[in-house]
Amino acid sequence: MDSTLGLEIIEVVERAAIASAKWMGKGEKNTADHVAVEAMRERMNQIHMRGKIVIGEGERDEAPMLYIGEEVGICTQPDAKAVCNPDELVEIDIAVDPCEGTNLVAYGQPGSMAVLAISEKGGLFAAPDFYMKKLAAPPAAKNHVDINKSATENLKIISECLDRSIEELVVIVMDRSRHKELIQEIRNAGARVRLITDGDVSAAISCAFSGTNIHALMGIGAAPEGVISAAAMRCLGGHFQGQLIYDPEVVKTGLIGESKEGNVQRLKDMGIEDPDRAYNAEELANGETVLFAACGITPGTLMNGVRFFHGGARTQSLVISSQSKTARFVDTVHMFEQPKYIQLH
Repeated sequence: MDSTLGLEIIEVVERAAIASAKWMGKGEKNTADHVAVEAMRERMNQIHMRGKIVIGEGERDEAPMLYIGEEVGICTQPDAKAVCNPDELVEIDIAVDPCEGTNLVAYGQPGSMAVLAISEKGGLFAAPDFYMKKLAAPPAAKNHVDINKSATENLKIISECLDRSIEELVVIVMDRSRHKELIQEIRNAGARVRLITDGDVSAAISCAFSGTNIHALMGIGAAPEGVISAAAMRCLGGHFQGQLIYDPEVVKTGLIGESKEGNVQRLKDMGIEDPDRAYNAEELANGETVLFAACGITPGTLMNGVRFFHGGARTQSLVISSQSKTARFVDTVHMFEQPKYIQLH
């Protein structure tokens, strides 16, 4: 995957973020999501690649969303033979969340972003649309903490690895009823809890950056977003583990099938023989080259949201590459028409 593709991937998330940000605070979460999807699809179809969505909005025949199995890129079009040499073409797997935190956009709350991860074919774990128990921690705690240990044990390990007291640690947890006992355990251990309503990809990645005042992500969230988080954390050297949750009684949402037994069979059909296995970042994003890109829609811990001015907009994106071993923050001014001025801050 060359540097040109990397630049175009930045534009993909920027376009999605700008489209969604126009609906910020209007209470229309589905519209904010839909326009982000369409903007992302349109820009990806202008890239000289053969891409396949392996993590998206579900497996549908004629879905308006970027669905699992959908092919994108110039080289997937009917007339592609004229411009695409199959001997020079790298097939790419893509994981997308065009509007991570639709409710955050709808109600003008911080932390929403457009996000994707790419790798060569077979380089990303094809996560079913289940839930996932997640543990993210800073690079210093990598391979020391473990998802099978209690929250109390992991907090002690993180405090030792970071040379700070447990009382100085901040743990992000999704504000869900299923996390009541987890939240209480974290508080009893002495750490502080920051509850979020949506957007745990940003929370996981923030653990890898010093200065965010976020030291761990714990709890259960969506599995596809877990793979996207893992792709970023693999590039950053942070700790990430995910364990699939296939029992509807655990999450109590009604969104992952009617029975535990049926879900186990579905996993077997996908080639997952051990449904209780805990995967690390290198297993969830195991490609030789992994690239992660995100663009803030609303302001967040890592990035500013989209800021509109007369005639244009300003975006901030984060691009993380396993190949170049870099994490770049990209500040971009988009000029839609002749602007009266360009916003600098």
